[in-house]
Amino acid sequence: MSPGARHLRVRPAAVAGTFYPADPHALCDALRRSFAAARVPGADLPAPKALVVPHAGYVYSGPIAASAYLRLAPGRSTIRRVVLLGPSHHVPLEGVAVSSADALATPLGLVAVDDEARRQALRVPVAHLDDTAHALEHSLEVQLPFLQSVLDDFELLPLAVGRCRDEEVAALLEAVWGGPETVVIVSTDLSHYHAYAEAQVLDRRTVANLASLQPDAIGDRDACGAYALRGLLCAAKAKHLRVDVADVRNSGDTAGDRERVVGYGAFAFC
Repeated sequence: MSPGARHLRVRPAAVAGTFYPADPHALCDALRRSFAAARVPGADLPAPKALVVPHAGYVYSGPIAASAYLRLAPGRSTIRRVVLLGPSHHVPLEGVAVSSADALATPLGLVAVDDEARRQALRVPVAHLDDTAHALEHSLEVQLPFLQSVLDDFELLPLAVGRCRDEEVAALLEAVWGGPETVVIVSTDLSHYHAYAEAQVLDRRTVANLASLQPDAIGDRDACGAYALRGLLCAAKAKHLRVDVADVRNSGDTAGDRERVVGYGAFAFC
């Protein structure tokens, strides 16, 4: 379905002007600053099958997110479907909420929703249509301008993940896993509101458990997107993927004080 069609159901941008700039030129500048402050990957790395990225305001987590999105460069013209999972911050949620929107709006334009992928997802029992979980959710929205900047023509399957079992998320991912045309992205921050040194200790433990594909070792307080993250780790373990740690920092390293920080990590699954 073309994003230009007049009858499209469009989910409007909810956090433009707060988490990232609402003006397109200012947004492009913010993205450029994020990529300039990112950790540049080594040469000749393949495009990953999955990423884990943070979702705070760009001034805080933008450089870490950019460290992950730089890994998509080899797949710029190949990747045509993005399966994007994030937590539901505003709506208590059981299972996985699938948006009924045909497109999601950002200041850079519309991102079309992959209707076929949506139908595949809805065949899995854990998934159901629910627009309320998507209406104000920033964990998914903040990823869209990054994707618009690093990929050519792609469609999106946005999924808000609530309380569910790891194997249920893994089964949903299996239904939409696809081939090299599909990338899976889990949006999550790490520890929340600890002092800088304590956060570093907590996040190092989480990073080690994530990198060794141990979903049972990721607690709900280790990552706000723990349900989606654990499901991805289950799927990655079954498919014998490896995890590359692209970047780990926290808000005390970027733009915040060091009294109460939020942890951010960028990971590529290959």
